[in-house]
Amino acid sequence: MDREEFLSVYRHSLAHILAKAVIEIFGKENVQYAIGPQINDGFYYDFVLPRTVTNEDFKTIEDKMSEIMKRKEDWTRKEVTREEALSIFSGQKFKTELINDLPVDELITVYYTGDDFVDLCRGPHIDNSSLLLSTAFQIKSVSGAYWRGDSERDQLQRIYVYAFPDKKALKEHLALVKEAMERDHKKLGKEMELFYFDETAPGMPYFLPRGWRLLNAILYFWRELHRKHGYQEISGPVLSKKDLWVTSGHWGHYKDNMFLVPMDRENVGDFEDNVYALKPMNCPNAIKVYQLKMRSYADLPLRFNTVDVVHRKEKSGELNGLFRVQMFRQDDSHNFVREDQIGDEIADIMSIANEIYGAFGLKCGMELSTRPDDYMGDLEVWNKAEAALKEILDKTQGAGNYEINEGDGAFYGPKIDLKMTDSLGREWQMGTIQLDFQLPLNFDMKYIDSDGKARRPVMIHRAILGSFERFIGIITENFKASFPYWVAPEQVAVVPIRPENNEYAQKLVDILDKQGVRVVSDMRDINMKEKIKEFKTMRIPYVAVVGNQEAENGTVSLNVRGSNKQLRDVTIEQFKALCCELQESHSIELKEEI
Repeated sequence: MDREEFLSVYRHSLAHILAKAVIEIFGKENVQYAIGPQINDGFYYDFVLPRTVTNEDFKTIEDKMSEIMKRKEDWTRKEVTREEALSIFSGQKFKTELINDLPVDELITVYYTGDDFVDLCRGPHIDNSSLLLSTAFQIKSVSGAYWRGDSERDQLQRIYVYAFPDKKALKEHLALVKEAMERDHKKLGKEMELFYFDETAPGMPYFLPRGWRLLNAILYFWRELHRKHGYQEISGPVLSKKDLWVTSGHWGHYKDNMFLVPMDRENVGDFEDNVYALKPMNCPNAIKVYQLKMRSYADLPLRFNTVDVVHRKEKSGELNGLFRVQMFRQDDSHNFVREDQIGDEIADIMSIANEIYGAFGLKCGMELSTRPDDYMGDLEVWNKAEAALKEILDKTQGAGNYEINEGDGAFYGPKIDLKMTDSLGREWQMGTIQLDFQLPLNFDMKYIDSDGKARRPVMIHRAILGSFERFIGIITENFKASFPYWVAPEQVAVVPIRPENNEYAQKLVDILDKQGVRVVSDMRDINMKEKIKEFKTMRIPYVAVVGNQEAENGTVSLNVRGSNKQLRDVTIEQFKALCCELQESHSIELKEEI
């Protein structure tokens, strides 16, 4: 079996085996079975069952699946009429609904596994259950799911199963899953005291002192880099009248994802005519700043970046730690350019992206997302914008060296999406570069060109990290919370061996703090090893241990994170220089030698 064949046929066939096993265990009269598609590492099947499936049931189900395969039953495909299908699945409400929803001229097929199990399916499938005996599978979990994703419909039990061509592939995947669980940013966020979520504000993270220091370290780097590229940071209202969002087009295309607030609580009246909205995006704020005065061709490009908090309403089931939140800080900018400046401006944005990702040891790929079905504006304008982005990507990435994601652009313009691959080989959608001819038209934006005529600027929406929250979630998992020195919440911990060394320890703390090092210390009268262990648990890059000898010689002894090596007799000046070098170079690795 090659991978493609396995993904398209074997996993789907195993889903039928799972359904048959569950029916045999619980009894046909007690089971409603819904759908069982393949997914990226296996498959799942949705059921209504007489009781909740628990972890204790996993082996029973797996054993029954293996037993069914060993029966070596033939699989039979049969074309049936709508009436025949409804008769076959009488009593099965989900199958009946699916059949009734099929187009009148749809070819309906069913697959029999042996003589006693049948499923509604387009196929294709294997010819005999024995072909599945070489596969390797393991139940992953059971969770709740709503029929067709609708919270108003039936609640189902979804059984997830890992499935791979052989035991070796399954074992490798389980090792990867274990590693991913150890890197889970939600788990590490709690252990490392970075952030937490409270039920009073779903999807809206609290950043704890350590997490806030981490965010601000990233933000400082981001701000300095953008300042050097000619960006100006602005801030705008978090709450604005409906009128602003109507003009921008968000009201018609994004209202369901916005948090709305009545303007006049005493006289609400028609809610939609009496409403403010928490901003889901910063673009209208940047436009308002642009329009404060008439701009000249010589003023462009104008680059207004912002890190204001934005809010986007999500379904509760879609929230996922820092990866999917309802409140976040987008590393936003809106750049206003002349048409002849588009190429150079996007090239500069790409260079910023490469510099930011490179500082974290990450690589960035590109993807072009084109006009969606609910696009706003003229088709000719869209074609012009898409052609411009394609030309830029052909020039910078090489024709054919990037993906095209048809129909996934923003409603106001096509975009280049920035994709990043982490240390586990997972791909992440990160930043975006969106070309927009539409909002400048909606807001009647102008500048005076060199010939004295008024012309319309082109607007480029861009984010590099995507959002600070999501990026922190990603790098927490990528680095397993052992952050590079220059963004670590604390960079150095100072540990005096005995209380009489506290004075020298404090002197060292003061020297490092004055240099801008994020430094902590533990002056308690407890065992030195306990203090070192606590700091190592928090994954602080360097633990500086000082005793009588260090105080006498003006030195420190350094424990380096992730290494059993200890650097002895390091002078304070040498240590200061080391800290300065790591901070300014944005090095990913710690130095283990002086």
